Amino acid sequence: MAVIDDMRSGFARSSTLMRIVWTNIGVFVLLRIAAIVCVFSGTPDFINSILSQIELPSTIGALLTRPWTLITYMFAQYDLLHIVFNMLWLYWFGTMFRMVCTSRQLFVLYIYGGLAGAVLFLAGYNTLPLFHGNHYGSLIGSSAAVIAIVTAVAILMPHFKMHMLFIGAVSVKWIALATIVLVLIGVTGSNAGGEIAHLGGILTGLLFALRLKKGSDITAPVARIVDRTARQRKTTPPNRPSSHNNPNGPSNQASATSTKSATSSTTSGLTPDERLELDTILDKIKKSGYSALTPAERDRLFNVSRKIK
Repeated sequence: MAVIDDMRSGFARSSTLMRIVWTNIGVFVLLRIAAIVCVFSGTPDFINSILSQIELPSTIGALLTRPWTLITYMFAQYDLLHIVFNMLWLYWFGTMFRMVCTSRQLFVLYIYGGLAGAVLFLAGYNTLPLFHGNHYGSLIGSSAAVIAIVTAVAILMPHFKMHMLFIGAVSVKWIALATIVLVLIGVTGSNAGGEIAHLGGILTGLLFALRLKKGSDITAPVARIVDRTARQRKTTPPNRPSSHNNPNGPSNQASATSTKSATSSTTSGLTPDERLELDTILDKIKKSGYSALTPAERDRLFNVSRKIK
């Protein structure tokens, strides 16, 4: 179908950040459609059986029978407000994260945050007296993964300002601090298990950012595995013309043209002056780190980055 083909090609052209967002939205839509089908087929409770294959169970025994839930739970939401809040925060803070880090780091940190949240959730449910009366629970949602990115941005870009409705410009560090305080308060509430998972995301973002400031990237090992897997999946195009006898032949010309197109496409939508300004700021970040930028340069970097198509 043309619609499905358009969606597939659009997804393929999307950035890593948007692919994560669209995956979460897609899973949410499929779950809600499944719930509607269950209701109209006279089996409304069957949706719980479907969710049990996606949610992270609180018992080790159940997890051993559904180990894939360590990953699936962090890409699924079932409540509307849950996905709206998580995806807005992921998009906003993910966009800021990409100003100082790569898409690969974003993806791996998202996974790290989700896994850390899962570990703390399981550890809390199986060891803390708070949960001794609860024989079974489950975890669903990308909150732990998203809050890892939020925390990392707050440390890497503490003075960057976000314009909040009815409040005005607020530094990212205060937004992250308020989030952490709410998480700590929520540990004693009805969603204690979920809030403990959020702590896993906070600790992961904190570790990533602090280590990155010291020149160490904790996402690198997984990123290398992802890169190696991607290279193995690549195949040589059939009937590719040979140019062994001509170093300036068709293949090299195509490569040069492709590289030039890729370079120019990354700054499409910018004027020559804006491109020069962006290059100057990026060179400064490369030499001295993001913290060396002045508040004006950080604001300018954000504004110019938003224009890139």
